[in-house]
Amino acid sequence: MVDAKGRNMKCLTFLLMLPESVKSKSSKGSKKGSPSSSSKLPPVCYEIITLKTKKKKKMAAEIFPTKKPASATTVQQYQQQNLNNNNTIQCCNWQGLYSTIRERNAVMFNNELMADVHFVVGQSGGTQRLPGHRYVLAVGSSVFHAMFYGELAEDKDEIRIPDVEPPAFLAMLKYIYCDEIDLSADTVLATLYAAKKYIVPHLARACVNFLETSLSAKNACILLSQSCLFEEPDLTQRCWEVIDAQAELALKSEGFCDIDAQTLESILQRETLNAKEIVVFEAALSWAEAECQRREMNTTIDNKRKVLGQSVYLIRIPTMGLDDFANGAAQSGVLTLNETNDIFLWYTAAKKPELQFACQPRKGLTPQKCHRFQSCAYRSNQWRYRGRCDSIQFAVDKRVFIAGFGLYGSSCGSAEYTAKIELKRQGVVLGTNLSKYFSDGSSNTFPVWFEYPVQIEPDTFYTASVVLDGNELSYFGQEGMTEVQCGKVTFQFQCSSDSTNGTGVQGGQIPELIFYA
Repeated sequence: MVDAKGRNMKCLTFLLMLPESVKSKSSKGSKKGSPSSSSKLPPVCYEIITLKTKKKKKMAAEIFPTKKPASATTVQQYQQQNLNNNNTIQCCNWQGLYSTIRERNAVMFNNELMADVHFVVGQSGGTQRLPGHRYVLAVGSSVFHAMFYGELAEDKDEIRIPDVEPPAFLAMLKYIYCDEIDLSADTVLATLYAAKKYIVPHLARACVNFLETSLSAKNACILLSQSCLFEEPDLTQRCWEVIDAQAELALKSEGFCDIDAQTLESILQRETLNAKEIVVFEAALSWAEAECQRREMNTTIDNKRKVLGQSVYLIRIPTMGLDDFANGAAQSGVLTLNETNDIFLWYTAAKKPELQFACQPRKGLTPQKCHRFQSCAYRSNQWRYRGRCDSIQFAVDKRVFIAGFGLYGSSCGSAEYTAKIELKRQGVVLGTNLSKYFSDGSSNTFPVWFEYPVQIEPDTFYTASVVLDGNELSYFGQEGMTEVQCGKVTFQFQCSSDSTNGTGVQGGQIPELIFYA
């Protein structure tokens, strides 16, 4: 049964390792040859070689099917166990439950099974001990590769990481083990820090995208501070866009008080900040109070001035209205007596004193207008207002900030209108304002503003509405366009079901959208 080189015995050994189903097929094929028992082995070898070379290659799971792949529920249960760090493998053949290496790798996430390293993550008093597998970590991060397999690798069983929060470290491990990104508003900044520290670029990019999509006036200042720290110029630029356009909302947010002194200076000296100077001044005082608390100082007026330092001169106090200065900054106690007197002289004297404060008003942002009609007209019985709603839907391809609407006025001489304007997204009111405007009888448009500009995200339809109250007939637009290009922004328009006064794409009211881009 064995030749001089032992070839047949090797084939027999391989045959004995095969399942019974494969051996039975092989034995049937061998009986078709010589009846001699000693002639069975060569055909078996031949058949095995034929299977290996002539037929299409198959994966082991296809040739030797075992159990069905684990359901999505089973995989989620294992992952939830892993997150809770109570993961125990109850099946001795757990590998057979998963058909892909990705799923089998996911079982190892936060799992003590075969763990050859442990991390003690977090600051003292709030640490968490997490298991890891050197090979998997090294494949997912060049920092881990250098740590475990580099020239200066240290063979430590336990590694302390005090500067990363446990939930953020777990989020990074989940990405490395499971190829899944699990982010939340509470952990995304800490996860970005971990991804940057351990050079996991795709996770870091996902964190930045998450931050950009959730960017608003409430968090723009603190994200500006973090984006500079993480050296993310695109995120920094997006933060500035929000801060410039919605400056007053951003300055009044809680996040503004949490920024560092360097970020405060960069905001105070911002030329395009779209805010009243008294709002800038009050925001700086709020930051100073929070900074005193961080430094464990009493929140006295002297200490506020002390923590502000030279930044106070970046506030353009001389550009405030006289009432704002007299009733606000002058009575705050933050300014010295000489500074207060000099600023009063700046307002009133012909020969103005020299001031350390910046005296030129901020340029702010220049509003742009999207005009959707090619012409306008008036008739003896149109456009009449009796408390009915004029409405239009629009979408943009880039983020913009709607500051207000341009509206038509009276076609029968000068008249005053009361306008309630509103901006909605999927039925949710994002901005509203009630104001009056006076029209001079011309076909010009007259601006009506929201209290604060409203952030508009791309590729989503919003509803612009106005309810006008006025006795006189007005002009109305005609030859409306479904798409309008305004600089780098493209607007699309469609009719709104909220419109009960006749306004639509082809004609009616709301001829202009006033925006910042």
